[in-house]
Amino acid sequence: MEATPSPSPRPLPGPPSSIDVEKLEERARVLQQAAQAGASPMLLRGKKFGLVCGASDVSDSDCALIDRAATELGAQVAHIQPRLNEHSGAHDVQQTAHMLGLLYDAVICEGLPAALVQQLRLDAGIPVHDHLAAMSHDIAAASTGSLNDVRFVLQALLLSAME
Repeated sequence: MEATPSPSPRPLPGPPSSIDVEKLEERARVLQQAAQAGASPMLLRGKKFGLVCGASDVSDSDCALIDRAATELGAQVAHIQPRLNEHSGAHDVQQTAHMLGLLYDAVICEGLPAALVQQLRLDAGIPVHDHLAAMSHDIAAASTGSLNDVRFVLQALLLSAME
C-alpha cells in the first residue's frame, strides 16, 4: 500500500523586486486616479496583514504609510511587536513563523535583519516581505510619470505581493 503524498505547500511569490516596474507604476497610476475620483477599490477586502516594524531607524511614518495603503484597499492590519532578533533560536523563529502563517495572509517586515526575514519567509507558508516602504519611495522617486503619492506605489506593491 502506497502512502498518500502530503499536499505540497502553496508556492510563495518571489520578492517584489522581481516584478515589472512599468506594470507596477501603471497599476499605481490607476489606483491614484480611482482614489482621486473618490472610488478607491477594495481589492484587499478580507485580507489580514501582520505589520512588524522593528528597528529604531524605521520611521513611524513608514509604518503608518503601510497601514494606510493597506486599509484603504480594504485589508485589516495588525501591528506586531517584534520579539525576535538575529540571535533568536531557530525553534523560536519557526514557531513564530508558523503562528504568523496561521493568523495572517501576509506579513510585512520593516527594520528586521534580512536573515531573520528570510527565515520567517521560509517557515511561515505565506508571503513575507521586507522594505516595502523604502522600495515604494524609490520607485515613486524614479517614476517619470504623474505618480505624486508614494502610497499608491505601495498599494500596487501590496497587490502584487498577494498575487
